[in-house]
Amino acid sequence: MIQRLETERLYMRPFKISDAADMFAMDANPNVHKYLWQQPTLELEESVKVIEYILGQYERNQIGRFATFLKETNEFIGWTGIKYIDDHVENGNTNFFDYGYRLVEKHWGKGYATEASIAWLEYGFETLKIPVMNAYAHKENGASNRILQKIGLKFKETYPDKDGVPWNWYALENPNLQP
Repeated sequence: MIQRLETERLYMRPFKISDAADMFAMDANPNVHKYLWQQPTLELEESVKVIEYILGQYERNQIGRFATFLKETNEFIGWTGIKYIDDHVENGNTNFFDYGYRLVEKHWGKGYATEASIAWLEYGFETLKIPVMNAYAHKENGASNRILQKIGLKFKETYPDKDGVPWNWYALENPNLQP
């Protein structure tokens, strides 16, 4: 598994349990969860469990979300990365690659999500040879929907989650694998 991915301003590395306090600070913010089921994290132990889950994904699938930092300051700005969805069904799909990210609110609107997304898409297609990259965003989350479109993912459909909340589904076939 890759141990570090870099862009001009960012670096991404596998999560460690010691990242739990930073993850908790991000996920305790209700604004971060506006388009994420409206359930901010309430206790540090929840963040520890999320990181343990991510570590299990690394072992099982050799990929998962990565802690993401500013190169200049080493400040945690959130997570980005490719996840292999093999433990639940999303929009009728399972066993697929999904791209996603979540950033600390003070780092929104600075181009970091787009910068990281481009790097992960390139890594997924060129190194991992992923045939199709998928992603989904809450229908009303204009910023995330724009980013997914900006990096080249194609809108496929809007679907309801288990609670009837509308999400937009995106996909992009690996251009390196086209006949």
